[in-house]
Parts: sequence; C-alpha cells; structure tokens
Amino acid sequence: MKQHLVQQQTIQHKLNQSLIQSIQMLQFTSTELYEYINEIAKDNPLIEEVIYDADGRQPTYQASDTFSLEAMNSSEKTLYDQLKEQLLNIDIPKEFIPIVEFGIDSLNENGYLEITLEDWASACNTTTSITEEALHIIQQLEPRGIGARHLGECIYLQLYEMDGYRSFMEDLLIHHLDWIADFNFSVIEETYGITREEYNELVKLIQTCDPKPGKLLDTTQVEYIVPEAKIWKVQAKWKITFHHWTVPKLVIDSTYKQMADKEVEKFLKSKREQLQWLEGALKYRTATIELVIREIVKKQIDFFDYGILHLGSMTLNDVADELELHPSTISRAINNKYVETPHGIYPLKFLFQSGIEQEDGKKATIVLKHLIHQIIDGEDRTRPLSDEKIRNKLQEKYSVQLARRTVMKYRQELNIPASFKRRKE
Repeated sequence: MKQHLVQQQTIQHKLNQSLIQSIQMLQFTSTELYEYINEIAKDNPLIEEVIYDADGRQPTYQASDTFSLEAMNSSEKTLYDQLKEQLLNIDIPKEFIPIVEFGIDSLNENGYLEITLEDWASACNTTTSITEEALHIIQQLEPRGIGARHLGECIYLQLYEMDGYRSFMEDLLIHHLDWIADFNFSVIEETYGITREEYNELVKLIQTCDPKPGKLLDTTQVEYIVPEAKIWKVQAKWKITFHHWTVPKLVIDSTYKQMADKEVEKFLKSKREQLQWLEGALKYRTATIELVIREIVKKQIDFFDYGILHLGSMTLNDVADELELHPSTISRAINNKYVETPHGIYPLKFLFQSGIEQEDGKKATIVLKHLIHQIIDGEDRTRPLSDEKIRNKLQEKYSVQLARRTVMKYRQELNIPASFKRRKE
C-alpha cells in the first residue's frame, strides 16, 4: 500500500460570527439586551434612537444618552465597613487597630471568623494572646454573634446579653451543641443538673438567636426581576403578551446617504451591515422565545389552569423535539428569563421539571416535595411522622407511590430533620 493524496469535497455546518452573536443574544435577559443595544447604538451613527415601547406611550432611549442601569445603584457600606466604623466608638490602643481590622477582614459574609488565631497572629507578626484580645474586641461589636468561630459560640455570644443567661450555657453551647440538636435532654440534665423546664426555656432563647449575624448588615442590592412576557387567560384561552422592553425598535437616521469620501462610505457600509444583522438578530430572539413560551404553555396547561400542584414533568428535549430545535437553543432561550402568570412570576427554568412515573403519568419532583412538606406541616408535633408513615399518607391522600428511601431523600433536600428531631414535648 502506498500513501497518496486524495481531494474530496465534504459539506460541513459551520457557525459564522453573525450567527454566533445571534445565539449569544438569545440568552440575554431583557436588562442585558437593553445594555447591549445601548453600546451598539453609541457607536453606530445610523441608529438615531431605540424605542422600547411599540405604542409610543413610554419614553424612548436616545442613542446619544449615556444613562445606564448601573447608574441607579448608589454605593453602600459593606459589612466590613460598618464593623470598622464601630471601632471609632471603642477606646483601643492605636497599635491594636490594624490587627483588629485584619480580623474583621477575615470574617465571612455570615460574620464568622475563617482563620485560626495562630494564622492571624502570624499574618500580623504578633502573638496569639494579642489576636485573642483583638477577637474579643470584634465580638463586642453589633450585631452580637459577630466574630464567632462556630455556631455554638455565635449563639453563646448572643445569649450572654440576655436576661435568661445561666453560667452552664457557655460550656453547653461551646462544647456540646450537638446534645441540643439531638434533643439529648437526659445527658444535659445529668451533666448540668437542670430541670426540663429550664431546658425548654434554653431552647426558646436559642430560637431567638440569629445563626448568621453578618447577614443583618448585608447591603446587597435587591435584584429586580424583569419578566419577558405576561401569560393570562381571556375567554377560556391563554394569551401571551410580550412586554415592550423585550422588543426594542430601531429608528434609522436618514441623513446618512451615499458619501463621496471612500473611507467614510466604507465605514458606513460596515455600520449598515451591523444594523441589518442587529435587526435580524432581534427578530430571531423574539420569535424563538415566543415559540418556546407558547410550547411551554401548551405542555404545562394544567399548571396555568390549576396551580403549582399540577405542574407536570417536562424536559428541554420535550420542547426541542416539538419545535425541531436543538436542546441548547431551548436552554439559551429560557436562561434567566421570567414570565408573569396568574400564580406569580416564575423563571422559565422552573417550568422544566424532572419527574417520577405514577399511574396517572409523570409527577414533577417539586410537586412531590411540596406534598411531603404539606404532610409534615400538618403533623402532630408530639408524634411526628416517620418517613414510612409519610410514604403511606402520600399513597392514601394523593395516590402517589414512592419508596421510603425516596421520601427520606426529598425530606433531606427540603432541609427537614428526621421525625425524632421534630418531636416537641
């Protein structure tokens, strides 16, 4: 056999740059689309303005404007800034301040210290006795619980300031918090010599504590949801109305005609091509999202008619097969998109749920979890239900058949403790 060259023609699908950008635009949220078009409009003189309301009743965005959504957000003081400001009201030696500030900067967002005293001392070129004093200063700051090294210490720092504080609580919370978590009253009674009434009072005090004190100083801006469309019912038929901010209209500046200068004409030609692509990409985005939402409504009609307990199982492939699109296209179309429904505002991704086969068809996993949560909410807390009893109630009340292991798995995913930990005297 000899090596030789052979010429062969093949057909391959390749994405050009315009198509890649169109696909990227599909996954933009309304806010991201707004900002993206703003940037293009600033650099393209052919775009006179961008209208975000088809009926003209709302203000329009002028391409020459420099307004951005980010300008609406004013700077806020962080958790660390607020704690350092409190140091101004405390009489501490100047040489202590950088050590204390290093400790503050070592707190996590919940207010817990994330380094050891030894590492802290090494980083500040000092001793552990000094960092221990610095930690004590931090733990005096508000809200109480700041600077704790674990949950037990966090609760202790808060209880110490309360009227019901007793001396035994420090050892119990710092070293044996698991006894409380496991409702191990007999060991607590034997170790500290307290009565059941005193134990119940301690539990009530603990329930008033905040396990994440750092969150009380959180100034993170609220993330506003901008729905793509409203789904509503008119005369027994479901309608989809897209909000005006999701379908921008480009107004073209007609003053730019053929230019004599070749360089200018070459520049304008590239901007015309960009404009043509942008208009095509906007139409593609709108049409694709509308197709996907209409198919979602069709497949989840019971949810829209009756609410969350009737949400069905649905996958990306189910919609992709029906629309003859690739699942990745469906994923981009629903990415970070929200719709307004009679039952509230939901992310489109929420309507895609895995499920478990039942006699009457697949039931969405989230519905099964909701039913388990309802059953546990309605139980007698002096005799909480075991996973086996929850399984039986699901079958009796809702004709849902699940294995006990599945019930346990869903309960744990809901962060609901086992029956013996839910028991109340």
